Amino acid sequence: MPETTRVWLVERTYSDDEQNLIILTYATPDGHRDFRKERALTSFTGASRRTPVSLEVEETNLGVVADPETRSRYADEVSRMAAKHDPDAAL
Repeated sequence: MPETTRVWLVERTYSDDEQNLIILTYATPDGHRDFRKERALTSFTGASRRTPVSLEVEETNLGVVADPETRSRYADEVSRMAAKHDPDAAL
């Protein structure tokens, strides 16, 4: 069974194109690895479309965060989210 790592929501951004996508970025607690998930803006409506504050992700699906400032910002945001929300909570 593949190894998994818990990642926390650190950023939500709109795509630059006209596809009406929101890009959810999750990161590891140290900010060194990230996982990106794209969702259609219309998928955010309704009670069943809540956004998880954290996910268990296979390590092979994690990217590397090269920029030290971004790593630091992600680590700070993970700390804030983990202190405020249970891992299984949703927004």
